Amino acid sequence: MMSAAQTLVSRLEALQCHFTWDLDLSRSLLSRCRDKLIDIGTENGNRWLGHIYNLRGFIQYKLGSNEDAQSFFNKATEAFSQIKNTDEGPWLVVNYGNLAWLHHHLGDQAESEAYLSKVDALNKKYPSQSQEELHPEIYAEKAYTLMTFNGDMNLVADYFQRAIEMQPDMVEWNSWHVLALTYAYKRSSTGLEDDIFKKMRIAQEQDPENLDLAAHYLWQRAKRGESIEDEARQLATKVLRNPVSSYSGLKPLLWVYGKYISDDEAIDLAEEALKNHPDEHYLKRRAALCYQKRVFFRNSPLTTSMLDRAVSLHQEVIALYPDSPLISKLHLATIYARTSHDGQAKAEQIFQELLKSDLELEDNQLLYNYYAQHLYHQKQDGHKSIRYHMEAAKIQQQSFFRKSSIRILENIRDGRRDSMCGEIRRFLANLQEP
Repeated sequence: MMSAAQTLVSRLEALQCHFTWDLDLSRSLLSRCRDKLIDIGTENGNRWLGHIYNLRGFIQYKLGSNEDAQSFFNKATEAFSQIKNTDEGPWLVVNYGNLAWLHHHLGDQAESEAYLSKVDALNKKYPSQSQEELHPEIYAEKAYTLMTFNGDMNLVADYFQRAIEMQPDMVEWNSWHVLALTYAYKRSSTGLEDDIFKKMRIAQEQDPENLDLAAHYLWQRAKRGESIEDEARQLATKVLRNPVSSYSGLKPLLWVYGKYISDDEAIDLAEEALKNHPDEHYLKRRAALCYQKRVFFRNSPLTTSMLDRAVSLHQEVIALYPDSPLISKLHLATIYARTSHDGQAKAEQIFQELLKSDLELEDNQLLYNYYAQHLYHQKQDGHKSIRYHMEAAKIQQQSFFRKSSIRILENIRDGRRDSMCGEIRRFLANLQEP
């Protein structure tokens, strides 16, 4: 016979909430996602505000701040009430589940029981359509959570699809379903399949105020060879008028500018946004990335003032995001490496400091890939570059950077022009997949 404590834990484990969704995340990923959520902003009208606060609460709990976690979970409750214009509904199941778990961890079992009772009442009043299915509100929040953590986008799209099939009138679910499908094809050079592209067009027509979706739609049309320059500039005018947010459409629009118009016009757009809101962290990050891309993929001469601006922006971003500075430090190193001899020394210093630091495996994978490419392109040290690509590939975690290093090693092996080809061949043959 189970004790009362065992019964409580069993009921908690049966909940649908962030504590039971197997979100076993590294500290660096938690910090990056927290920064991402902060960049979204909390403007009125954001239909995802309750989900955002729920997720921020869970992240704060995982980072060891129970007080902040409770504050965000309570903010989530308030946000849902304002958005839904009612104090009760199935959208609170995840929120109350999170609060039940948090109070359990805080040792307040009576309060945990109280939230469990609230969840039970909601599940009885708003049951899912079948025992095999979750409630659509839960599918939507689970999808949003995985999407924020850059999880399996095919799974995210499936969750959104299930939610939409049961509750088809939720426009924002449909828009995000399409965005998830788009992210699944992110690195495709040819764009989306015809049926997904059609879904995107329909979603954009149904959700015309979603400028993020509009920018992604322009991007996909440009991939198909359409001329979108005039529409991109018109969309930029709308984006600049909107409140600053990572959902404003600026990020995908800067991709469109950089690839299909020009990197210089992308920089001008980012600088105009920053001029309007000079203290916004998110805009500084976006502007810094535009300059990094311009420096890294330069197709025309770089001026001293442009390089100086690229360096100063990256230094600011590193200071503004102190818990997740790795990618900005790597970008700063790549910028330094393309300047003077003194700059190349600064780049090497950054790399050496990072190589000596205590990083998590996924961050080491990223660092090794970047340093390997630096060694090859800037130091002309092909053999040492190969060694670091091997170090990246050895880390048993699937990622874009691991795939990149493996692909580079395969190309060297297949070219058969390097004295290390035999060693590379043996290394790849024995390489284990995560």
